Formats: sequence, structure tokens, C-alpha cells
Amino acid sequence: VPEKYGIYQAVGDTVGPGGYVRALRTVPMFEEIALAIKEFCPNAWVINYTNPMTICVKALYTAFPEIKAFGCCHEVFGTQLLMAKMLEENLGLEKVNREDIKVNVVGVNHFTWLTSAYYQGMDLFPMYKEFADKYYYEGVTTDFGGHLNDCFSCWQRVKFDLFKRYGYIAAAGDRHLAEFCPGDWYLQSPEQVEDWKFGLTPVSWRWNDLSERLARSERLVKGEEEFELKPTGEEGVEQIRAILGLRDLVTNVNMPNVGQAPNLPLGAVVETNASFTCGTVTPVNAGPVPMEIYPLIAKICGNQEIIVKACFERDLELAFSAFANDQLVRLPLDRARELFKEMVNNTKEYLTMYDVEGLK
Repeated sequence: VPEKYGIYQAVGDTVGPGGYVRALRTVPMFEEIALAIKEFCPNAWVINYTNPMTICVKALYTAFPEIKAFGCCHEVFGTQLLMAKMLEENLGLEKVNREDIKVNVVGVNHFTWLTSAYYQGMDLFPMYKEFADKYYYEGVTTDFGGHLNDCFSCWQRVKFDLFKRYGYIAAAGDRHLAEFCPGDWYLQSPEQVEDWKFGLTPVSWRWNDLSERLARSERLVKGEEEFELKPTGEEGVEQIRAILGLRDLVTNVNMPNVGQAPNLPLGAVVETNASFTCGTVTPVNAGPVPMEIYPLIAKICGNQEIIVKACFERDLELAFSAFANDQLVRLPLDRARELFKEMVNNTKEYLTMYDVEGLK
């Protein structure tokens, strides 16, 4: 529907029209989940992978402030893999482990930034600048990045452009990063998207993917397909081991801000490193968001706080204020409201807790 209004989204699950309407559907479910955890297993550790990540984690803490929850995302790992590729190319190294690239992480989920990056004591920013300059127009892909014209393609051109603009490393895939920037930067049209060498994931792909995963689940339950146990490299496994006291770990997570990002609102969910050790997960002080990128991140952070409040208060008018303020919704107010009403009405069977009929 947003495309009818000239708004294109590469992912549509975090910010933008798709992200905020998804939040309206998702937050009431997370409220119910959090209250059930409070009643039945208040000391459980809760690991969230669901998007919109920031909003989901905030919802858990809003419903149950004492919950022990954090959100996990793979985007920073992809940027470490890109830097490992850079080291292998520039220094002739082989099989650089991404875990050996030590980064300082600050921002909000899917719009996370690295303010420092080191490999064996070597500052990687000067090398990254040369790497970004070298591949700025051509782009560079890796095994995790998809292929050109694939709906998940990511050739890092957006990432390199943001580095050239601001001097810090945007640590997410281009499909996500583009949605946090003004719509005319990267998402003005499918042709512009193609020029920046990333993909728009269509709704049809998501329907097909869901159908295939449900079919596989049914085969597994019926014993028609054998479930193979094998290591996946998933960071969540190491996080659980650390919480159990089997190792120590520092990795990026999404948690409420208790000062780890000192110039963002306290209580807002932010993404920084955290220290995992026996029975505790403690955010690491990342320092302030650099002033060059602060205006971009602060606006997103404020909108996400508004949308969670709107969901808990079941206030569609308040939700619209965040929707209309989004960086992709570059529409006159009446057109923005028209789009919002159409999207809400299209998904109203999942929004029965709101007064959809009373929406102006």
C-alpha cells in the first residue's frame, strides 16, 4: 500500500509505515507475553529475535519492568564479516574471525553504528576509509550479502555512503539502513534502489517463505523429515552459555538505556555491547552517540518511544503522530492520514484492541 503513495521500503518491519503498523499488531501480543512471564516464570531470561526489535524489547519492559530480557540481532556481525573480508584482501590474511574484530557499538537496532573498530590492536578506521573509497561505486558483496537483483542483495553502497557522509561505520545491511534515512536518499524509486545495489523484499516473498516454513514444520512434526542437530554459530547459544557461567562474553544486544548511551533518553531501548557473565547481562558504556549522527538517531528513538506508548494506551491518534513524523513519510498531512487509515483498515482483524472504527 505505501508504494501507491510513492513510499518504498526494503524490509518494512522496523520503521517506516510497515514498521509502525507492524508495531500496532505486535506490541499487544508482547504485553500479554510479558505479563505471562511475570506470573509464571518471573526469573526467566528472555531472548528476543522478533522485529521491530527495539519496540518489542521496550514492550516487554513496559509491561514487566523487572523482566530479564534482551534483544539479539545479527546485523553487527555482518559488518564484522565485511571488515574481515577487508583485512583478508588488504593484508593477505586468511580466515579472519569476526569475533577478533573488536567494535564499540551504539545506536538503535538496524541503525547501529561503530564508533571504533580494532583488530589485534590495529585501528581499522583508516583502512575502512580506503576500502569504502575503493568500492563506493562498484560495491562489494560477501557470502552473507545475497546477489545483485536478489531481494536480499546488499552490496554495501549505502553503508559506504553513510561513512563518507559522517565518518562512522553504519553497522547494518543496506536494506535496513536505507529505511532510517530520508526517503529521497536511497528509496525514492525502484530504479534508485537498483542503483544503490540493494533489494526490495516483496510481500509475495514473505508469504511464500512462511508457507514453506510451515510446511517444513509439519513434516518435522510428522516425522517425514529428520531434524538434524548441528552447530549454527548462533550467538544466542554463546549468550546462554555465558549466563549459565560457562564462559564470559561481550557482544551487542538491545536493552533499556541505563546510561550506556548517555545522550539518548534513559529507558529507551538502545543497542550497545553488553557483558555476559554468570547470571548477569550488563550493558557496556558506549559513550555518547556522535553529534554528526545524533539527529538521525534521536528522531528514530523518539518515534519508537511514542509508538510504544500509543500501543499500550491503545491510542491510534498518538500512533499516527509517530507514523506521520517518520523519515520515509514525506507526504502532506492529509495524505499521510489517508495512508495510515488504509493500512490500519487492511490489518484491522489483528487490531481488535484498538478503536479502528473511531479513527478520524
